[in-house]
Amino acid sequence: MEKLKSVIPETLKLEISQSTIDELHSTCSSLLNFFQNLPLFHQMVRELTDPEKALCGKNKEAAMEAKAKGNECFSKGEYSTALHFYSQALRAAPSDVEDKEKNLVATLYLNRASTLHKLGFFLESLRDCSRALIVSPAYAKAWFRRAKANSSLCNYEDAIKDLTVSLKIETSLSGKKQIENELNMLLNKSRLSRAIEKPDDDSSDERLQMELKCVSTTTKGRGMTSFTDIPLASLIHKEDPYAAIILKNCRETHCAFCFNELPADTVPCFSCSIPLYCSLKCQVQAGGEDFSLCKDKYRLPQELSGDLEQYTKNVTSPDISSSSIEHAAEHKHECQGMHWPAVLPSDVVLAGRILVKHIEKQSCGGVDSKINRILDLCENYGKLSYETKLEFHVYSIILLCCLQRFYASKLPLNSAITSEIIMLLSRIRVNSMAIVRMNHPDGRQNLDYNATSSVEQVQVAQAVYSRGSLFNHSCLPNVHAYFLSRTLFMRATEHVTAGSELELSYGPQVGQWDCSERLKYLEDRYSFICQCSGCSQLNFSDLVHTGFRCSKPNCSGVVLESCVAKYEKEKLKHFKGPDSLQQYMLKDDNIGRVARHLFDQNDYNRCFEPGHCLSCGSFLDILASQKTIAKAEIHVRRLQEAVASGEIATDLVVDALKSIDILRTVMHPFNKRIAEVEDIIAQAFCSIGEFQAALKHCRASIEILEKLYGENHIVIGNELIKLASIQLSNGLKSGADNTSRTVAIFSRYYGSHADNIFPHLRYLRREASTLQ
Repeated sequence: MEKLKSVIPETLKLEISQSTIDELHSTCSSLLNFFQNLPLFHQMVRELTDPEKALCGKNKEAAMEAKAKGNECFSKGEYSTALHFYSQALRAAPSDVEDKEKNLVATLYLNRASTLHKLGFFLESLRDCSRALIVSPAYAKAWFRRAKANSSLCNYEDAIKDLTVSLKIETSLSGKKQIENELNMLLNKSRLSRAIEKPDDDSSDERLQMELKCVSTTTKGRGMTSFTDIPLASLIHKEDPYAAIILKNCRETHCAFCFNELPADTVPCFSCSIPLYCSLKCQVQAGGEDFSLCKDKYRLPQELSGDLEQYTKNVTSPDISSSSIEHAAEHKHECQGMHWPAVLPSDVVLAGRILVKHIEKQSCGGVDSKINRILDLCENYGKLSYETKLEFHVYSIILLCCLQRFYASKLPLNSAITSEIIMLLSRIRVNSMAIVRMNHPDGRQNLDYNATSSVEQVQVAQAVYSRGSLFNHSCLPNVHAYFLSRTLFMRATEHVTAGSELELSYGPQVGQWDCSERLKYLEDRYSFICQCSGCSQLNFSDLVHTGFRCSKPNCSGVVLESCVAKYEKEKLKHFKGPDSLQQYMLKDDNIGRVARHLFDQNDYNRCFEPGHCLSCGSFLDILASQKTIAKAEIHVRRLQEAVASGEIATDLVVDALKSIDILRTVMHPFNKRIAEVEDIIAQAFCSIGEFQAALKHCRASIEILEKLYGENHIVIGNELIKLASIQLSNGLKSGADNTSRTVAIFSRYYGSHADNIFPHLRYLRREASTLQ
């Protein structure tokens, strides 16, 4: 795409870079005319859309090659490698190809099922057997293998039924004898069957507890409020996306529809090799196709008994047909092996999904035909950078050409449609949400600080929620957003009175970054200058977040560098005078302790002088302090690298302890970096078995973070998990108290979904119960 942009004339680039919304028709028309006469453009479109040049289609030869490698590894006992090759083969295998008179896809599912069974993945093996039977119901070996998987799961009744079906289908005498022997062994076992373990109910059917309304605000446009008071932890909003797309870097690790982590038994797309799914249901929901067209050739015999006939029907024809799915088949138009969905940026492919959904809904009637009416959301075209405007123009034309194969009559290649796609991309840029997953232990492993030390949110997908996008941002939010599968949930994290605006964080929060960093991020990413209470009013966290210690002994004041002081000084403009500032500061003793000097000032211009203590006015050489910090940080980084590698030498810990003592002499006691270093040292002590020292530094880190975020913030919940893990693993009863506090915080943010978001909580509760 860079090559295509590089040949656009500079005069046209300039016209695009300076364009407004009203000039889009003109700039799009000019660029379209230029591209229509450009061989490079037509070559690129052909490469992206021509089925003959498709790079992501099915390929029998590639599937057979991967299958052969899988067979070789299986025969050598290299089951993990065999699993990889069988999955690779399934991704490439066409659905209508046979191998030794058996459907190739069914054979591959069966081979992988055998491999999964060898690896101890019995449930995954069972699912693959069922998938083989959906494709080929009369596959005797698949019924036999399914019985083995059911037997390993202690589902003896189902295993006996599987063997009975296999016995009726099998034609060879040796095969029948083997099945009979297995059947006799199962009949001698207990007839009590244990149901397959199912994940705990995710409580996603929890009902909304109040009615919300969209209102106009004085500074933020539209926003959301409630008609009634909202109690703490109430679920206030639940919504499926209008459209969603998995990020490119997560295609191999997360399901392309529900965005959950992929299991060992991945399911490929029916018609192309791009996406992977966690189940057939997700595959059908995304692609709208299944293997039902393949099974006519492999029908079961008719002489099965009534109960057995129903049983086989339940296995081979599960209720996953696209007709029973509420979601639009969002991947269907991207299929047939064309690789433009794999090449174009995620937000551009997402725009394509939104357009296609609109067209499909329009064909059913009752939907405005104009594209610009798809999403009634804000846009920021006028604030886009020159480079982004150019990219949107180019990608809109390319996307329109890619969609021509299916929707040429609905999406003609002209400047009007192109300009509307540009506006759609602009809306996606400022309204789409990042669907995230928590990186955390699975709840089955032993308590370990190292396992819980890197709790973080990982972005896996991008989605547009038409209603959820109406919630405005605040760096001090009263709403927390999270995801189960692709469904957005929002929950009140504090008591909210009727009529008060409901605000969530678009990323940065008070405590996470200082005010200057938050403002820059929000303006760069969302094109607005944040005026929330966290960015317009003085708060303790922003004052000390990156602050320095006063040079005067025993003074608790904070010293700010010029960048931070500039933004904190701006906040004073919101006060009517010294009296109102002092009244505000009296409400927060913490501000008074670190910035007492503000009480004595009548002239705002003299407040927040860089390098001067906000409590006593003493001067600090910030440059010298920064040099001292840089030297100390060298030893901290070395320890951090050692912790990551698992090879921690004693001298590294000693040097880091000296470094944090140095940092404490120049940084303010509540500087966030000190908390981060305390955490690194705690993790190091845990790794070498010095748990008492680890506890000391873990507590020190939490004490700082509580000041920055507040005692009930979810960040504190994550940190308490570390502390409770150390305490419980050492049999300390204090671990039970911290577990209770952790559960309370997670319930505040996730309600009944807390255990699903962070399964490790269950393990903590079990361990805590043994100490009470």
